Amino acid sequence: MELTPGFFISIMIEYWYFLLLVIILAFLRTPFFKGFIGEVIINLASSVFLDKNKYHLIKNVTLPTEDGATQIDHIIVSQYGIFVVETKNMKGWIFGSEHQKMWTQTIFKHKTKFQNPLHQNYKHVKILENALNIEPDKIISVIVFVGDATFKTAMPANVNYPRGYINFIKSKNEILLSDGEVKEAIRIIESGRFERSFKTNREHVKHVKDIVKAKQNGMACPKCGNTMILRTVKKGVNAGNQFWGCSQFPKCRGTLKYSETES
Repeated sequence: MELTPGFFISIMIEYWYFLLLVIILAFLRTPFFKGFIGEVIINLASSVFLDKNKYHLIKNVTLPTEDGATQIDHIIVSQYGIFVVETKNMKGWIFGSEHQKMWTQTIFKHKTKFQNPLHQNYKHVKILENALNIEPDKIISVIVFVGDATFKTAMPANVNYPRGYINFIKSKNEILLSDGEVKEAIRIIESGRFERSFKTNREHVKHVKDIVKAKQNGMACPKCGNTMILRTVKKGVNAGNQFWGCSQFPKCRGTLKYSETES
């Protein structure tokens, strides 16, 4: 049988449903789809179990930072505090504690290390705290695991599954913000966020990859030893040029030259 282009086209036409199934299954495994499902679950849980008159949900918020941007899955603004929600769509057994730098995911005999989500969400909390110029005790970090994940170690109260996350939020019943402060916080977040778009998400993903690249290269700040982040000069004659800057900026202003051969 001669394997011509026409032969392959005829096979594709005849078995199009099988190819479509393969494409769908591949898409279901992508981080984008897992993130989308996690967002849908949290949106649904918040809409059903939280009073909309008391809790204002803001989804998928990308805020500017000194080194680019950071993306927050959900922000819930209420009189009882501002909840910064980080969603993890994972399966398997989860091992970790509040102060561990890395947590462990175990699926059968395979173990994978991932960043402590409490540490990850700490940056989100601090950025929002600065943007709103608000006291730290009025912003509350919350981590929600969706998917088929099981905690195998004791977790802090603010790390939970979707229903437990709702109960945790409802357990906060001390009024911390006035009606005016709630409205002002919502206004600042909505006006300060980047427009929700594919471009915004793509740029954020690139920024995260740059951070990972710096860590993998073992690139350390020459002044303090912390991780370096790829940044872009925004003003002046060097605007548009890239350089490695300390992740602890503005506390540390250590820099390294960026060579195009690194990209």
